[in-house]
Order: sequence, then C-alpha cells, then structure tokens
Amino acid sequence: MVCTYLLVSHGSRDPRPAIAMQQLAELLCKRVQSNLVEGNYQQKTLIGGTASLPRCENLVGTAYLELSPDPLHEQITKFAYSTIAQGCNFIKILPLFLLPGVHVMEDIPSEVVLARQALGQDIMIDLLPYLGSDSALRPLLEKQLASTEAEARILLAHGSRRPLSQQPVEALAASLGAVAAYWAVPPSLESRVLDLVIAGYRKIAIVPYFLFAGGITDAIAHRQQELKLQFPGVSFQLAEPLGASAELADLIWDLVER
Repeated sequence: MVCTYLLVSHGSRDPRPAIAMQQLAELLCKRVQSNLVEGNYQQKTLIGGTASLPRCENLVGTAYLELSPDPLHEQITKFAYSTIAQGCNFIKILPLFLLPGVHVMEDIPSEVVLARQALGQDIMIDLLPYLGSDSALRPLLEKQLASTEAEARILLAHGSRRPLSQQPVEALAASLGAVAAYWAVPPSLESRVLDLVIAGYRKIAIVPYFLFAGGITDAIAHRQQELKLQFPGVSFQLAEPLGASAELADLIWDLVER
C-alpha cells in the first residue's frame, strides 16, 4: 500500500454522526480498494491465486477530537501502528470540518504533533486541509438546493468565534445565491429570516451546512417549525445535511489524492 487514511470529526453523544462516519469510511475504502486493484496491488499472501486486499478498517480509519475514550493523538498513534503492521509508513489525516475554527486551526494540529512525537520516524503523517476549505462541496450543496423551490436561500453553518472563520461560508453562500447565517454566532437564522421577510420574500429555503444529522440538525428542524408559526404567510423549506454518500466519498478521494 502507498498510504492509509484517517477521517477526523468532532465527536458527538448522538450515535448518528458516528454511524455516518463509519458509512463514509466504508464508501471511501471502496475507492481506495478500487485504486489498489487498478494499480495491480499484490499482497504477500495470495488466496486462490487472487490478491487479497486489506480490510477496510486497515485502509480507512475514523477518529474523534472530543467525546472519545482516548484523546485524538492516541487514536492517531493506534491507527499508525496498524498501518505500520501492514508494511505502510504513510498516513493522510483529513479533518471533516467545514469551518476554520479553533478545532481545525489549533486543536487538531496540536494533537498531530503529539502523535508524531510518540511515533518518531516510524511513520509519516500528512495533515490535510480541512474538508470545508475546498470549493468542491459546492456541487453537493447545489444538489440539496435543487430539491427546494424558494425565492431566497439561507446557508446555515455552525459558526465560530475565531476571527475570520466565517469568510469561507460567506463566500460559499454568495456563490450559491444565498445569505449566510450561523447557529452559534451572529447573524442568527432568525435575524436572516426577518431580513428576508421584510424584503418581501415568502418562499425561503434553509440549507444546513452540516455533514451529518445529529442534535443540532434536530434543533434546526424544531426552529423551522417555530418560524412557521411566527411567519404564517411564509413557506419554509428545510434541506437535509450533506450525509454519507458516494458523492461525498468521491469528493474526499479527489481531495486526498491531489
């Protein structure tokens, strides 16, 4: 093998994001295995004259920054030892985050440094740019919007208090013909809706800029119902989060292999 891949997300008490992470890892593994076949991968042990491909959990792993029994650097180290055991000395780590907040810019790099110190020269670790740093997500969001009929669009992200962290979301929203709103920081969903209603819009689409369904997307759906009561003359349409899909796995594969 050339390298293995580790997907890192925030972590949640809700089981759904972890399930979606595993689904995404399996979809990505299929792409990795397909690439190995195309590259005439051969393992030392042949079964029935056919090369036996590495198992998915050995090719693509998942790890969590928070709410995991082990800190992230120990999860990275454990995955690294598994990688070394397969005769590979290269890991690519992809943060599955959409904003350049504190987790992406400070916490994850610090954990990678600790893992590198623990592993020494045994393996090379490449920390890739966070998922949301690439404009490739735009087609997936356009697909989400295609299922709605609206006069105005709101791209609703989590938000971060780190300076300038909202700029990528603002740029993405503008490219989609939408306005940006945030769950954790201003401008809020409610304020954006009020601005649009005052401007005369009566059909508003809300697009959650989140990877997977979870507690926050549930809360967004609840907030949408409250907005319907507050503005009975307005039609609100709520799109789904991106979700674990073959399209997202293909996008990730393109990113990690650049």
